[in-house]
Amino acid sequence: MEKLSLILWRERELLETLAYKLEVEQLILASGRSRWLAHSTKEVEEVLELLRETEVLRAIAADEVAEDLGLAPAPTLSAIAEAAAEPWRAILDDHRTAFVTATREIAELSESNRGLITAGYRSARETLLSLGGNADGYSPDGSAVLDAPRKRLLDRSL
Repeated sequence: MEKLSLILWRERELLETLAYKLEVEQLILASGRSRWLAHSTKEVEEVLELLRETEVLRAIAADEVAEDLGLAPAPTLSAIAEAAAEPWRAILDDHRTAFVTATREIAELSESNRGLITAGYRSARETLLSLGGNADGYSPDGSAVLDAPRKRLLDRSL
């Protein structure tokens, strides 16, 4: 049980780190300065990889605990907590509550970042389109509807 709890603590730390990295990414996106965006995205991916590795370790530890408690393989954290004696029940319930909270926060940050990325992409696309033609709106599938490119006059005497 102790091994499982230690792995759950590690997962919680990684989820906190992921939330932090997503907030940094959000600040970069909101600033409109994309210099560090690739670096920030790489850091998010690295934390996600560590989380995947830790999830495998957690699954193995959970199966070991399930066998000790007489539960079926691949039990939920709630099922393990219900079958565990105190103080493990309270500790596992605390882990579960922390995971639910962290997951909700990460989902909100991810959705917000996705919106910022989409808005930035559209803005950049419309800017580029305006250099070669005017965007007259959008078609039902979301693609830009363009009119013919116009010639531009540039006064080089300034």
